[in-house]
Amino acid sequence: MKCIEEKILKDGLVLNNSILKVDSFLNHQVDPEVIEAFAKEVHKEFSDTKVDIVLTIETSGIAVAYAVAKEFNVPFVFGKKTTSQTTIDDYFFAKIKSFTRNKVSDVIVSKKFLKKGMNVLIVDDFLAEGNAALGLLKICQQAEANVVGVTAVIEKIFQGGRYKLEDLGIKVFTGASIKAFVDNKPVF
Repeated sequence: MKCIEEKILKDGLVLNNSILKVDSFLNHQVDPEVIEAFAKEVHKEFSDTKVDIVLTIETSGIAVAYAVAKEFNVPFVFGKKTTSQTTIDDYFFAKIKSFTRNKVSDVIVSKKFLKKGMNVLIVDDFLAEGNAALGLLKICQQAEANVVGVTAVIEKIFQGGRYKLEDLGIKVFTGASIKAFVDNKPVF
């Protein structure tokens, strides 16, 4: 999507030719126009697909998941990285490594919200190595839910996440696909 590419060029910051910092519009401060435009494109891309629920992981995926769920008029649920004293339900569980944080987190989703046979659209801010999407896929498999696709606002295609998902037969749609970083600049 041109508007996301333009926003990356204008406001993004490439660190060490491997990490793209987009906290000014995506994962700290959120630009509603960019997120809503992406959500509309996701809806078009999956318009012939039955979506029962949108699934993401906290925290950066929440704003995107909300906008996409609103387009499909379905609820969204996010995998939690921590439990609290209110975590009394049974839940599905996966260990998920964050590329940016270089940390593995335990992620849970309550069995109340993810059911057998549900058609799930996985949404996130970034698709890099595919770890978050693959972890959420494991959670969906535990629930015996159907993953109908994976979407992300920005993809770093050179890190291979898309290929891992497509090899599993999962449809992938992203708003901006970065082929490489050259001299700390994204190449789309």
